[in-house]
Amino acid sequence: MGRLNASALPEPPPSVRLGWVVALLLSAGGAHAAVEEESTQRPYVVRAQPGETLREALHAATPISVGGQRFHGYTRWNVRWTFRWWREASGRCAITEVNTRLRTEVQLPDLQAASPSQQAVFDRYLQALSHHEQGHVQIGRDAAQAIDQAIRQMPAASDCATLEREANALGHRLLQDHVAREKQYDQRTRHGATQGARLD
Repeated sequence: MGRLNASALPEPPPSVRLGWVVALLLSAGGAHAAVEEESTQRPYVVRAQPGETLREALHAATPISVGGQRFHGYTRWNVRWTFRWWREASGRCAITEVNTRLRTEVQLPDLQAASPSQQAVFDRYLQALSHHEQGHVQIGRDAAQAIDQAIRQMPAASDCATLEREANALGHRLLQDHVAREKQYDQRTRHGATQGARLD
């Protein structure tokens, strides 16, 4: 029996402060197949000053900067997987167990000082922005489930070194497919603007 793990996705800029953490299991097919998920919310405080627009207040407060651009919301996700294998007398190796873990972290603004009219606009904006970020979370979930299921269903290999190499290559390939899908999601929604996450 053997074990090997892998992980992916670089972590973008650090967050401001810890919110809450939730752990849950996601079905990934099979009797005991599940993806463990740990979700963290990391809000950042926004205070609108007199004479300042909501857009200006958000832009000044956000700690999120990616590729030289500032954003009001951001989602990071990371997938890690481990697996065990069994070597048969013939030398062939087969996967016997897969454990996959998804960590997600969502940053959204927390408006703590504003006029009633700004608050009303913010509430609508936050709802749309949160909806957009949950789309990113779902892509992370889809990646974790796809990796878990694909490695679990791999056929036996001629030897254990080959099995480990092929399993990890498969995991990383699926991961990159979902990274590309995430980029397409942002392009299609214009980072949430078409979903209502915009300030006119």
